[in-house]
Amino acid sequence: MAKSLQEQLIGAGLVKKNKTKALRRAQQQAARGNSSAEAEEARRLAEEARQEKVARDKALNQEKNAQAQRKAINAQIVQLVETHQVTDRDGDIAYKFTDGKKIKTLYVNGRIQSQLVDGVLAIVRTPDAAADTYHLLPRAVAEKIAQRDGDLIVAMNDRAAAQDDSDDPYAAFKVPDDLMW
Repeated sequence: MAKSLQEQLIGAGLVKKNKTKALRRAQQQAARGNSSAEAEEARRLAEEARQEKVARDKALNQEKNAQAQRKAINAQIVQLVETHQVTDRDGDIAYKFTDGKKIKTLYVNGRIQSQLVDGVLAIVRTPDAAADTYHLLPRAVAEKIAQRDGDLIVAMNDRAAAQDDSDDPYAAFKVPDDLMW
């Protein structure tokens, strides 16, 4: 079998045995040092990946919690609407109101019209329903819905504006009841 270069140099007397052992030990330590640096880099990358995964999972959980909360609020609103809506509203009088940029019309009777004008009743849209589905609710219930989601309140007249006519210069000129616009 062929001798290694170190053994040949030792045999020729050019290098001492202790010197070769020290050199071999230094080479092994250098090799370990490089591998430990690579291992440290790999550990650092793994830790960064783990932290990114934790952040993504946390964001996903927050989104799921927000969706569950919205769903619960919508269920509460639907329950409030179903239990408190005014059902005997059909009539011949067209009550016009704005929903966003559109003018909508509900046909109501005279009693309901006066309650809408006075602010006793409000017009509410339910969440996840068709855009043309409107419900009449008492003001107190409409305020509870407004606390949960204010975008669902379509029309709710202010009582103070309807009752505060002391500064109105046209207070003496009453609008006829049969006037329609």
